[in-house]
Amino acid sequence: MNKNKLTLMLSVIFASQGVLANNTTFDDFTPLTSSVPAGSLPETAPLTLSNPAFSQQAIVINNSPTNFGDNWDMIDTNRTGPDAGRYLFTPYETGSAGVMRVDTLTNSAETIVAPGTQGFVSGDASRWTPWGSYLTAEESWGTGSSKGRLFEITNPLAAASGINFVNRTTSLPNVSHEGLAFDSANNLYFIDEANGASIYKFTSSAPNANNGNDFFAAGQTFALKAASGKTGAFSWEALTDVNGALLASTVAADLTGSSFDGRKAADLVGATDYNRPEDMDIQLSANGEILYVATTTDHEVYAINLSTNAVSLFANRNTLDLATGVAVGSAFTNPDNIAIDADGNIYVIEDQPGGAADVWMGKDLNKDGDLADSGEGLARWTSLSTQGAEPTGLYFDIFNPNVAYINVQHANSDKDTLLKITAPAPVPLPAAVWLLGSGMLGLMGIARRRQKA
Repeated sequence: MNKNKLTLMLSVIFASQGVLANNTTFDDFTPLTSSVPAGSLPETAPLTLSNPAFSQQAIVINNSPTNFGDNWDMIDTNRTGPDAGRYLFTPYETGSAGVMRVDTLTNSAETIVAPGTQGFVSGDASRWTPWGSYLTAEESWGTGSSKGRLFEITNPLAAASGINFVNRTTSLPNVSHEGLAFDSANNLYFIDEANGASIYKFTSSAPNANNGNDFFAAGQTFALKAASGKTGAFSWEALTDVNGALLASTVAADLTGSSFDGRKAADLVGATDYNRPEDMDIQLSANGEILYVATTTDHEVYAINLSTNAVSLFANRNTLDLATGVAVGSAFTNPDNIAIDADGNIYVIEDQPGGAADVWMGKDLNKDGDLADSGEGLARWTSLSTQGAEPTGLYFDIFNPNVAYINVQHANSDKDTLLKITAPAPVPLPAAVWLLGSGMLGLMGIARRRQKA
């Protein structure tokens, strides 16, 4: 066999092995150079996708009349237990809020927490717990308010008539909730969505509890304090003791008949102010456990390394746009949601109306929590055209890494839509190619022996 042909064939084989090592093809795309024009696409397929092999499907639409609430927000799935991965959960971000459950096998949906239950308002957060329940919370808090609460559905797979919806704002403070995330030690992270607000950690006294009663019975709340500015070394400043009681330094944040004012308590200990922190998620990488937080007002995303106690700026308007080769500038506006795919890529969803609402992927080649290295930057992954609407809740299916879901909320048409995005599966290396590769290696050995003879 000609040596050049043999070399070419082997290079194809080993390249195929490299493709096989990838878990998803969602990061295989050509960055979009601009947003899609508002109203240019049908609301049943409103996304411009960055790879023609990607597809989109509207699996639930809030047509009127309906028994669903409006403004579908963050998404999570039943990550553990019976039928893990079958259902999606999302709250209604309305003045009278509830929770919807979607069966992805039948593409059917039902309200499992009726709007207004226990005065629930502005539902936003959505997170499955390590012990197998579901958390949501209110994106609503202000001085004198009774809101800003965290709720647990202790039996999220039960019939809607038997759902147990429990207020867990006992040891935790009242804040304007959005993102929730658990680390590998079951610490719970959350934010206060306001300009000049903070990032928090709750360490339960029973981190390995198998139910919410025990997990939330007692624990210590902290707020993040950077040593200088918003980046660099940081510490967790205690707001309470290990039983959840306010400290002498924070007792002024006490709320009669509730827990405590998280915003005031953070200010009392000098916690770092971030301008409107919203969503968060945790990436496990060789560089540690990194908590990513989107801060909307300053158009910035921060990477908080929980292993090294250091904060870095992941992305902002000075980050390179990989489609244009220059700083992304005002094309990157109001980062709101964070999502992470099966290969650890970070996606940032903008709080913008259709025609300007984009989802960006941060190409962080070495997963170090910033996009400052050669070849790194932001790449526009998809763009939403629905007029007046906002994309939200992007969730990459942890059981099917080439499927993602995203909500389209508060469209001018008043039709919320849950979209399923699908990417082609990585191409497996066929057995025949393995055999061919083995045969070629054998032929190479024979040729070498003949040359020596």
